[in-house]
Amino acid sequence: MKPFHWESTHGNFGDDLNLWLWDFLLPGLRDVHKETLLVGVGTVLNTEILPDEGRKLVIGSGFGYGSLPDMRDTSQWDVRSVRGPLTAEKAGLPAAMGIVDPAVLVTEMPEFQNISKNGKRTFIPHWESAAAGLWPEICKTVGLSYLDPRGEAKAVIREIAASELIVAESMHGAILADAFRVPWIAVSSSRSINSFKWNDWARSLGVTYQPKHIPVSTRAEAIAKGAKFWGVGFERSNLAAAELGKQRYGENVMLADPEQTTLRVMAKQALAVPSALGLWQASKAKPQLSKDSALAACKERLLSVIEGVRRDYL
Repeated sequence: MKPFHWESTHGNFGDDLNLWLWDFLLPGLRDVHKETLLVGVGTVLNTEILPDEGRKLVIGSGFGYGSLPDMRDTSQWDVRSVRGPLTAEKAGLPAAMGIVDPAVLVTEMPEFQNISKNGKRTFIPHWESAAAGLWPEICKTVGLSYLDPRGEAKAVIREIAASELIVAESMHGAILADAFRVPWIAVSSSRSINSFKWNDWARSLGVTYQPKHIPVSTRAEAIAKGAKFWGVGFERSNLAAAELGKQRYGENVMLADPEQTTLRVMAKQALAVPSALGLWQASKAKPQLSKDSALAACKERLLSVIEGVRRDYL
């Protein structure tokens, strides 16, 4: 059995944790049922993402983009749980099968336990924002630590767990923060942020998704997201978004501009002042955290599902 990993050029820790989480939860899974694909963490219940061939075992995946696969053929689909109630409803499944995002079980791994706090208030953007925005510089001006979601998954998760507060445009930034009992504040810089998947997870734990708006920080970011920048509206450019996807961890289209000069950098930073103000104001909002009992109950239910998979497959 092979865990499905939506592999991207840019990297995204919320997807990349599939590379090792399932080996912890289901030791030996790669040695059995070679014909089965384990579909786990991520918004991957999409006909354009999943391969047509082969049997799929679904544990905690979510819907949010494109077309939902027809999962009624039990000879090809073994659906044990999905991310939340919205995915369950969309797929025509019992509400009880919408348990929680499996990423919450990262906290069960010994290497992520007893992580010391570093006192940081951390901003983790969406990967598109990381690739096209001036957020590292903005964070310096508003007293936040910047965390690139395209970094190595375990390193990103340790930083989340060590923080005192997470300001998250990245959904898995909030999911992992909540799982590690780190208060979090949701923010959004454009309508391209998928609210369905956020609400799917949030409702599974009884919290609400009411993101604070922060303006995009650059024209390139506005073009990629179809957002406004200094009052000028831009249509989302799929080509621009695709180019951002080629930027790897630590890379940024603004910083990579060969024509950058000190004056141009200063001008871009001046244009990003509304973004800095928006992020600073958002960081002062009241943070959220699901109830301990709600998180514990969801984890217990999901672990029960995984125990059933262990009995049936291993």
